[in-house]
Amino acid sequence: MVCDDYIDYLRSIRRYSERTCILYRKSIEDYLKFCSYSESGPLEEYLSVQLLRSYQVELLDARKQSSASVNLAMSSLSGWCRYLMKQGVLSSNPVRSLKKPSAPKRLPEFFREDALQEYFDSTKGVMQWGSHSQKMSRIIISLLYSTGIRRSELIALKRSSVDLSRKVLLVHGKGDKMREIPLTDTLSEEILLYLQSQDSLKYASVEPDSPLVQTEKGLKLYPMLVERTVRKELGNLSTAGGRKSPHVLRHSIATELLSQGADINSIKEMLGHSSLAATQVYTHTSIERLQKVYESAHPRAKNGGKNGD
Repeated sequence: MVCDDYIDYLRSIRRYSERTCILYRKSIEDYLKFCSYSESGPLEEYLSVQLLRSYQVELLDARKQSSASVNLAMSSLSGWCRYLMKQGVLSSNPVRSLKKPSAPKRLPEFFREDALQEYFDSTKGVMQWGSHSQKMSRIIISLLYSTGIRRSELIALKRSSVDLSRKVLLVHGKGDKMREIPLTDTLSEEILLYLQSQDSLKYASVEPDSPLVQTEKGLKLYPMLVERTVRKELGNLSTAGGRKSPHVLRHSIATELLSQGADINSIKEMLGHSSLAATQVYTHTSIERLQKVYESAHPRAKNGGKNGD
């Protein structure tokens, strides 16, 4: 396929995840199908502003795709065009001439701190007296919430990723970047108890490079297992939009840290964001929470804005 070299570049040089590479390939192949690409013709003729604009309209109007989905597709094509510029195939990036469809701003969903505390209180004895399956579920929730790591980062954790003497977690994040996240005393103790339980399993793998969190058969976690665990463990907790996912736990700890006065740059480093703009969305969430507190507790707000004169 004409985009094979580009996908290989993303995978081997840019170190993009396999899922991202699949999405980029899918977007490019869909576009080439739309414009009836033929390898007998010059590639640059199929990457004109007119054709790209027609494809954008096709996605928005004919296929009724969301602005976010369309922007993702156009971003994939833009990245490919930049690569082709480096290869001397294109002289400019035609995607940059297109106007992006505006997407409605969606604030991050999060679990309330008191609701999550109820969960942790109710499962406190699990790490000592529960089955391995129960301990695995609890440590998944604890790691996701306490450290704010992504689902993929949780799955990629190794036993060597944990340094209990320094109380830090070494996380392999997006773009092949490594970062250290401090571990609380409580989480450090939970990890230790979990590993002791895991070591007693018949099929456990205890080498430093083996997965940190394993199933009873010593197998590595997989995305759907993590998703199901979060929904099962936190199914009774409410969120703004009703979603129950590992990413909502990531949003939750970021929101709590910011509302408690944590420095936004420190939160950025903890979450592994490449830019501060990605972290600043949590400031909007904190402001919304402050407004609700203001409306329910502030004397003038409760009196309809009257000062009592």
